[in-house]
Amino acid sequence: MKKRQGQKGFTLIELMIVVAVIGVLSAIAMPQYQKYVAKAEVASALATLTGVKTNVEAYAVENGTFPDGSSTNQTEADLGVPNSIPGGSIEFAAASTGSGTITFTFDSSGVSTLITGKKFQLARTGTDGSWACDGSATTPVTDDLLPKNCK
Repeated sequence: MKKRQGQKGFTLIELMIVVAVIGVLSAIAMPQYQKYVAKAEVASALATLTGVKTNVEAYAVENGTFPDGSSTNQTEADLGVPNSIPGGSIEFAAASTGSGTITFTFDSSGVSTLITGKKFQLARTGTDGSWACDGSATTPVTDDLLPKNCK
């Protein structure tokens, strides 16, 4: 008499359950991952602007004006802006004596779709020389993607 052998594999129902569980988990995880990547890219832009901010502050103290990048002594290279910034570009705009903004504009490709073409700004007030994140840029980065110290 032959002995009966045990089951050697998964049933179709068991495989379908595993596929359904993986589908549900990926539907939840992918948007959260994309948001995490976008937050990291915004934090990287803030770190880049913070490094540039120090040089802009020194320029504003020495010259009494905020650089606007329009004259030869205010070039981005003189202010410590790297020639090539991964994911975006930096612009300066003087508002009044000693005040202005540094704007980081994210590229249209190579960055998270949540921040494509968006802008992130640091603003300096001329009265006391303090810096703050500024949400008044056209197409600003949404608040949920900003670093905690910018909210």
